Amino acid sequence: MGNLALGLFLAVTLPGGDPLAHDVGGWGAPLGIALRADGLSAILVLVTAFAAPWLALHASAAYAEPERRYFAGLFLLFLAALNGLFLAGDLFNLYVTLELLGLSAVALAALGGGPAALAASLRYLLATLTGSLAYLLGVALLYRAAGTLDLAQLAGQGTVLPGGAVAFALMVAGLLLKAAVFPLHFWLPPAHANATPPVSAALSGLAVKAPLYLVLRLWLSLYDGAWPLVAELLAALGAAGVLWCSLQAVLQARAKLLVAYSTVAQLGYLLVALALVPAAGLTAYGAFVVLLVSHVLAKAGLFLAVGNLARRARHDRIDGFERVVHHMPLSAGAIALAGVSLMGLPPSGGFSGKWLLLQAGIASGRWWLVAVVLLGGLLAAVYIFKLIEHTFGGSDRPEATALPRRMEWAALALAGSAVGLGFLGQPLLGLLGGVP
Repeated sequence: MGNLALGLFLAVTLPGGDPLAHDVGGWGAPLGIALRADGLSAILVLVTAFAAPWLALHASAAYAEPERRYFAGLFLLFLAALNGLFLAGDLFNLYVTLELLGLSAVALAALGGGPAALAASLRYLLATLTGSLAYLLGVALLYRAAGTLDLAQLAGQGTVLPGGAVAFALMVAGLLLKAAVFPLHFWLPPAHANATPPVSAALSGLAVKAPLYLVLRLWLSLYDGAWPLVAELLAALGAAGVLWCSLQAVLQARAKLLVAYSTVAQLGYLLVALALVPAAGLTAYGAFVVLLVSHVLAKAGLFLAVGNLARRARHDRIDGFERVVHHMPLSAGAIALAGVSLMGLPPSGGFSGKWLLLQAGIASGRWWLVAVVLLGGLLAAVYIFKLIEHTFGGSDRPEATALPRRMEWAALALAGSAVGLGFLGQPLLGLLGGVP
C-alpha cells in the first residue's frame, strides 16, 4: 500500500511542476544520497505498485511453506530495489539498487525450482555480475573525470568529459547485458522458462525493464542523445531482436519458452523507440514509455496464465493445453487479452505504443524500422495464435488439477489492464511532460 500511495502522490504532484528532489539526511550532492522524481519515475513506481499485489496474490497460492516466506522476503527486497532505482539521483546509488535488484532476482529465479532452474539462475548470476562490473567501471571513469556522480550536476557533460565515451560504452554494454537484449539474451529464456510463474512474471515484467530505463536516463540526461552511431546501433539491435526472437518464439514447443523469447522480442521495440528519441522527440519517448508499461502488464499476466495451465497439466508443452478454456476460462481469457496487447491490436496499450512508434519511425524517415515493427506484429500474431489455438481448440481432456481461483484472477487482472491501458495513453503522455 505504501508503494501505491507513493506512486499516486507522485502522479498527482508532478504534472505541470518541476521534478521533486530530496537529499536524504540533509546531505546535498556530491556527498549525500539524492532522490529525484519526475514523470517517468512516477509512472514506473505506479505500474510497479499496481503489478506487485497481483504477483503476490498469485504467489500466495503457488508456493507452500517455507518457500512462501522466502518469496515474500526476496520479493520485498526486489520491489525496494526497483523503487530505489527509479528514484535514485546519482550514479553510485543507481549501481547499489541495480545490484540489489539483480541479486534478489537471481535468488527468486532459483526459488522452488529443480536442477534446471538452479543452472539457469547461476547463468543469470554470471550475466548480472558481469553487467554490474562493466557499469561500475564506467561510473568510476566518470567520477575520475568530473568528481561527482550526481545526475543533475553531470547533466549534459558526458560528451565533454575525458573518457566520457568509454564510460558510456561500458555502462550501456553492462546494462544491455542485464536487460538481456539481443544478442546478449543467452541467459533469459532458460531463467524465465524454468522459474516459478510469479517469478517469471516479475522478471519478465519488471526486472529487465530497469536496465533499459537506466540506459534512457544516461543517454538522454548525461549525454543529450549524442552520437548518431549510438542511435543506429540501438535501432539495429532492437530490430534484430524483434525479428529473430519472434521467430524463435514461433518455433518453441514449450509455452514458457515461447513467452520468454517473446520477452526478448518485445524488448527490441523498446530499443527501437529509444533509438528514435533524438530524431522524433516526445513521440518516440512516449512510445518507449507506453510500450514499457503495456509490456509489464501483458507479459506478467501471460506468464501467470501460462503457468496456471502448466500447473494444471503438470507440463508446459503447448500441445497439451487442449480445450483448457472449459476448465480454466479466466486463464484462457488472460492469454487472449495479453496477446491482444503483445500483437498491438486496438484498443490495447500495445496498440497505442506501436502506433506512436510507427509515427516516430515515419517522422524520422526510418522506413526500415516501420517495416520491422509491422513484421514483428505479424510474427507476434503467429506465436500468440499458436497458444490460443491449443488453449481454445483441440479435443477435450479431463481436468488434472484444480487451482485456487485467485491464481486465475491475478493473471486476468494484469492482462486486462494491458488492454485497458490503451484508454490511458494521453494521461501517461501528460504526466511525462517532455523528453528528459
